[in-house]
Amino acid sequence: MSNSEQGHTCVVGLAWGDEGKGKIVDLLCECYDFVVRFNGGANAGHTVCIGDESFALHLLPSGVLHPEKTSVVGPGVVIDPSAILEEIDGLAKRGVRVGENLRISDRAHVVMPYHKLEDQLSESSAQQGGQIGTTARGIGPCYADKMRRTSAVRICDLMNFDSLEPRLREIVCAKRVGLSAVYGQDVVLDVDVIIASLRADAARLKSFVTDTGVLLQEAVATGRRILFEGANGTLLDIDHGTYPYVTSSGTTANSVAPGAGVSARTVSHVVGVTKAYATRVGRGPFVSELNNEIGDHIRTQGNEFGTTTGRPRRCGWFDAVVNRYSASLGGVTEIALMHLDTLSGFDEVGMCVGYRLDGRDITTPPAHVDQLERVEPVFEMFPGWSEDVSRVGTIEELPENAKRYLRRVESAVGVPITIVSVGPERSQTIIGATCAMTEVNDAASS
Repeated sequence: MSNSEQGHTCVVGLAWGDEGKGKIVDLLCECYDFVVRFNGGANAGHTVCIGDESFALHLLPSGVLHPEKTSVVGPGVVIDPSAILEEIDGLAKRGVRVGENLRISDRAHVVMPYHKLEDQLSESSAQQGGQIGTTARGIGPCYADKMRRTSAVRICDLMNFDSLEPRLREIVCAKRVGLSAVYGQDVVLDVDVIIASLRADAARLKSFVTDTGVLLQEAVATGRRILFEGANGTLLDIDHGTYPYVTSSGTTANSVAPGAGVSARTVSHVVGVTKAYATRVGRGPFVSELNNEIGDHIRTQGNEFGTTTGRPRRCGWFDAVVNRYSASLGGVTEIALMHLDTLSGFDEVGMCVGYRLDGRDITTPPAHVDQLERVEPVFEMFPGWSEDVSRVGTIEELPENAKRYLRRVESAVGVPITIVSVGPERSQTIIGATCAMTEVNDAASS
């Protein structure tokens, strides 16, 4: 496939996040000019391993590790100013320059201190069954204010702070009264401290801020190539995920247009990232979950602890039903399968290939959470492999049982696997023989 045929690409997760999108974006960066975050906030965590170093990114696109690329934070992202500056400073201390190569949308919304407080109060006051497992980063309340409009603050407002300040004083007063009434306690919000902190952050952010929609539209018009980096995962999508245990934004490639400010026709290639097994953080239905020693072993082998929260992830066998659903929903054209090495050493490897609800077979996840909680998994079991695959460089070198498992994943999901990860490092990646992205294949092998 030529550069002109491939066009622009989006990388999305097919499950509940934590699939390994950061590594894939980092791998593909070489073939693109721009790397764009289009949704979510600091609740996302992408880990990129380069040699002996590991970088955990939350708001910054993974492209910042490639200084020659332009990284863009789009208008669909909600930005905590102090958090993004902390990331920039942290990278600088490690020798990674972030300057002209970062652009932040002036239309992106701002996560305020009262958003984070509301998140914490809401989760802590909810009955056990009503908690949704939020990261308490203020993401949901910020998106809620975005829809309310009158109480929202955008990055462009920070760039005009003198006119923002009187409105901000009114908003903080209203938030203090509202939160105190709802949660039955005196909520302390010092508006002067908030204003002073925001004013300082705004001054530092100013050099990065621009109309990123115009920037990206011009990039498309002049033949520059764009890689869109999704946060969270498809099953956390606000409209199509396992509601209400979801995030507050659109997480599929369908959200690139509004989240980045480009035409809906921009993306021509969608890489769906998923693990060779399944994981989930926080509450919510998880049909293929293994609450036993096998699940514990997967967690230990795969180091399954959240990048953002450090919470242990729930683990289970690969769920072909939800991966097929996610791939179809998001127009996925190829799959990057991660953590194949984690399954080495298992006598048997399982896969959920069907759902059974109240005695009948169903082919897609039901909308209602109560029904999804009652779903029984239909498992297929496959012979495992004992060989260490972490240094395997080609599909052909994999153990036969591992290849058989990959073929079954492809047939069950209905999308070809073109990238297989066998370890956290860039070099521990197999570009499959069926890979449509020939320029990436050439770059990875050079």
